[in-house]
Amino acid sequence: MAAFQSLADAEVEVVASGCLGHCGSGPMVLVLPEKVWYSRVCAGEVGAIEQHLQGGKPVESLLYKKRRKQS
Repeated sequence: MAAFQSLADAEVEVVASGCLGHCGSGPMVLVLPEKVWYSRVCAGEVGAIEQHLQGGKPVESLLYKKRRKQS
């Protein structure tokens, strides 16, 4: 969570939550409004997710597998 706090600005809101229903795949990150789910995210991967937020392209290697299949 702390790694994401530096991303918070006028366009990005970082909110802690309880279980998103996929706790076995956590830590999870949900990017809204696109509904892009990332699973097993560690602090070292925050930069890659930041690139998604800036450029609009999801990070394929971090996508939650069930969400990737539905795309």
